[in-house]
Amino acid sequence: MRSSSSPDVWLAAGVRTPFSKVDGALASLDAIGLSVPVVKHMVAQLGGALPDFTVWGAVVPNLTWSNLAREVLMDAGLPPTIPAFSTIMACATSMIGAFEAAGMIDGRGRNLALVGGVDSLSRIQFGLGQKLSDWMRQFQQARSLGQKISHLTDLKLGDVRLYIPGIANRTTGLSMGEHTEITAKEWQIGRADQDLWALESHKRSVAGWERGFFDDLVIPVGAVKRDTIPRKETSLEKLARLSPAFDRTSGKGSLTAGNSSPLTDGAAGLWVASERGLAKLPPGTPKAKLIDWEITSVDFRVEGLLMAPAFAIPRLLARHGLIYADIHLWEIHEAFAAQLLFHLKALESPEFLKTKAGVEPKFGAFPRERLNPNGGSVAIGHPFGATGARILSQAVKELSKHPAGERAIVSICTDGGQGAVALIEAA
Repeated sequence: MRSSSSPDVWLAAGVRTPFSKVDGALASLDAIGLSVPVVKHMVAQLGGALPDFTVWGAVVPNLTWSNLAREVLMDAGLPPTIPAFSTIMACATSMIGAFEAAGMIDGRGRNLALVGGVDSLSRIQFGLGQKLSDWMRQFQQARSLGQKISHLTDLKLGDVRLYIPGIANRTTGLSMGEHTEITAKEWQIGRADQDLWALESHKRSVAGWERGFFDDLVIPVGAVKRDTIPRKETSLEKLARLSPAFDRTSGKGSLTAGNSSPLTDGAAGLWVASERGLAKLPPGTPKAKLIDWEITSVDFRVEGLLMAPAFAIPRLLARHGLIYADIHLWEIHEAFAAQLLFHLKALESPEFLKTKAGVEPKFGAFPRERLNPNGGSVAIGHPFGATGARILSQAVKELSKHPAGERAIVSICTDGGQGAVALIEAA
């Protein structure tokens, strides 16, 4: 919680690229290429003013970019005097960037931060295995031809290996989907309920596009003008025909390509500002006050890899004396439909709240009708580093239609058993 002497901090909606499946419409662009249009568009909105600093992040690494934020800023043609730093916390990367920026806003010299994130899953860079990398470095250090020839005999065939990044947890070796299958079975989240939520996510995102909700949140990139993943024609029957994607052998696998967020390319940004910083933004920019945030880590070998937000949300609410009904909008990241559903089941479990989250279970019934009204990551897509900025901007815009003082919770789970949750309030 911010101290009473800290200036009020606001989140203001930014823009993002359309989101597209890996190897799809945006496959030709790397992380910088996806980020630059977003940054250029947002800075152009300032009418000559500039952000005081920039925070940007990506989850998938590139060997040639030690500070992605700086590279994006330079390629976007912004003044090189603007500080820029990169951050990372798996799928919550750009939400964590917003929290970091909030802590740096001082109401004096630092009033406006440009925050965001990106991932291009189509442009993953392979590397050399560690032993081959060591050999290459030593070979380059050899000073004479004789030393280089002698060094060749040190290379063993088994050392010649590529490093190929995987969507898996380093500690367990299991993918996010494999971990979620385990937790879905523990919480008894069935296939039918997962497919039903996935269908609802598609319906809501398609409806959001049709009524213009995304028009000022998404900018065209080349010929791509809107998200390519939401499916207007999908149905429960079509979803039911899909085979399990992560547990193909037990006969009990429930996660499919249809009820899981797809590997996605895209970039997103948002503004973090003081009152003075807000004055730089175009009139009518949707905004909400950042009241508080929670970052929680759990032992994912015990609790489930993606369970941390179910611990964080009740702790954050308890700190403010709030119950579920006090929250008028819920934006919960859908890495998988099963993950969202076992979060809800935990939040509705008095035993979980008391014995696991460590709070008194006095929050009431969870208002599911207030959840993800414009669709979530299962339908929209999930470029890891971009989702935090996407979901915050989306929540800020939706909340801006609510009466002043109404609140939203924005939640993201991450690899490593961590989660980030924001409490924001309508102006």
